[in-house]
Amino acid sequence: MAIIGEEMLIKDVRSKRLSNIYFIFGNDSYLKQYYCDKISSIACTGDPFFNLQKFDNNSSLQDVYDAIKQYPMMADSKYVSLEDYDFAKCEKGDFEKLCTIISETSDGCVFVLKFDAITLDIKKDSRTKKLISLACKNGGKVVELNHRPIGQTSNMLVKGALKRGCNLSESNARYIIEKSGEDISLLKNELDKLCAFVKSGEITKEIIDKVCVKTVESSLYDFATFIISGKLQDALKILDDMFFMRIEPLVILHSVSSVYLDIYRVYEGQKSNKSIDDIASDFDYGSRKFILNKTIPKLKNFNIRKLSDSFSILLNCDKALKSFSGNERLCLEKMTVDLFNALWGNT
Repeated sequence: MAIIGEEMLIKDVRSKRLSNIYFIFGNDSYLKQYYCDKISSIACTGDPFFNLQKFDNNSSLQDVYDAIKQYPMMADSKYVSLEDYDFAKCEKGDFEKLCTIISETSDGCVFVLKFDAITLDIKKDSRTKKLISLACKNGGKVVELNHRPIGQTSNMLVKGALKRGCNLSESNARYIIEKSGEDISLLKNELDKLCAFVKSGEITKEIIDKVCVKTVESSLYDFATFIISGKLQDALKILDDMFFMRIEPLVILHSVSSVYLDIYRVYEGQKSNKSIDDIASDFDYGSRKFILNKTIPKLKNFNIRKLSDSFSILLNCDKALKSFSGNERLCLEKMTVDLFNALWGNT
């Protein structure tokens, strides 16, 4: 089962030599929609009324089948798409119908299955593996479109700012990504806001803080960072904000735990003379490798005893939250203070 990424898909789009089936999934909604639009513009060479048909998750699979079997009208090819069809939960007969659609999609039709609201388990789910296998056997391609590497995305922001008459440094472009997330559609919106605010000139970190939306993920990361940096009051303030935003307590806990896990992996990796690239590869960080680089300045605050004590505190909080016997807010506040004391209480 060969899965391709954006680079290989770009080659198909630029050459205008499309496969007859594309199975598109991944975590970047903007890229998925962008390439579906590109594929449809190439595949639909005639009147869109006849040669472009889009179906959603509530559509009849018989209608989809009829669409792929109809010849293009006064054109060489047509485009048919099916979005977010939940084949993992559909009836057996419907799943078999979908298998038939994939098996019988022939030349003259480009059939795209796009998954945005549905997350696929391509390694374990038997139905997913069967559909992917059928697509590949029938000349199709399986495409995973995830967030671009941070360097590529930051470069896009720098160039986008220049086109809008503003200057944005590479470091501040990365700061926007850290603050607002990796989703390209959201980043484009934030860049538009920043350039409209500045009009011309330099987009500074202070302006980014003033204008840009801060994601939940960014708030969660800052919460852990304040604890590790010895800023207890700032950490408790963010915790208060997160309760106001009604973020699930377990989500807060798991986010903090992931930061500590990143630190532990780098801590042990460096003891074994491993590079950040090695650690990122060992634990499949992919485009999130920059997170490991951000942990390096934090290592000076830790030793193995402090790490061990911190993980015990996180584990105790996890048990308390799942017992449903106590006040969730008090549990997380206690965790915050205990984590702070594990690092700073004896210094």
